[in-house]
Amino acid sequence: MGGMVQMKKKFIFQMVVDMIMTVLLLFLMARQLTGESAHEWLGAGMFLLWIAHHILNRNWYSHLFKGKYTPVRILQTVINFAVLLSMLGLMVSGILLSREVFAFLPVSGGIAMARQLHILSAFWGYVLMALHLGLHWNRILGMARKAAGSVTSGPLRILLRAAAVLVAGYGLYAFLKNQFLSYMFLTTHFVFFDFERPVLLFFTEYLAIMGLFVFLAHYASRGIQKLNGGRKK
Repeated sequence: MGGMVQMKKKFIFQMVVDMIMTVLLLFLMARQLTGESAHEWLGAGMFLLWIAHHILNRNWYSHLFKGKYTPVRILQTVINFAVLLSMLGLMVSGILLSREVFAFLPVSGGIAMARQLHILSAFWGYVLMALHLGLHWNRILGMARKAAGSVTSGPLRILLRAAAVLVAGYGLYAFLKNQFLSYMFLTTHFVFFDFERPVLLFFTEYLAIMGLFVFLAHYASRGIQKLNGGRKK
C-alpha cells in the first residue's frame, strides 16, 4: 500500500514538473516579449527542470535494452532521443550566447554558429516536445477522467473530438503563418517577430501549434497500435 502511494506521489510530481516545463517552453519562445535577461533566467530554470525530469524518469534508461520494441515504443524512443538532442543543442548554444546567467564561464567565440544552433534547437525542440506530450496524452486523459468522471455521453465525445480537430486545424494555420519550417530547416537565419500582434494572440497561436502536434502524435500512436493489433490477429 505504501509503495502504491509513493508511486502515485512520484507520478503527480512528474506531471507537475512536465506542466511547468511546458509553460516555460511557451515563454521561452516569446523571447522578444520577455526580454533577453528574463529569457536567460527562464532558460536556466528550464535546464534545471530538464535535469529533474531525467532523474524522475531514470528508469526509462535502465529499460532501454529490455522487452520487445513495438512500433509505438520505437516511435517513442526516437522522439525521446530527438528531444534530448534538441535540449542539449539549446543548452550549449544558450551558454555560448549568455550575457548574464552564464557570463562568468570562460567561453568565447562561435556566436554566429551558436545563434543558428539556438534557432534550430528551439523550433525543433518545440515540435518534438509537443509530439512527446502527444505520445503520453492517454495518461493525461486518464487523470482527467478520474478527476471529472468517465465521459460516456456520445454527443460530448463527438464535441470534444471536433474541438480537437479545430485546434489542430488552427495549429496548422499558425504553424505555417509563423514560418516554423523555415526556422526548422534554417532557410531563414533570423526569427521574425510581429510586435503589432497582441500578446494573447501570440500565445494562442503557439498553444494551437502545440495542440496540432499533440493531436498528430496521439492519433498516430493509436492508429499504429490498432494496425499492429490487427496484424497480430
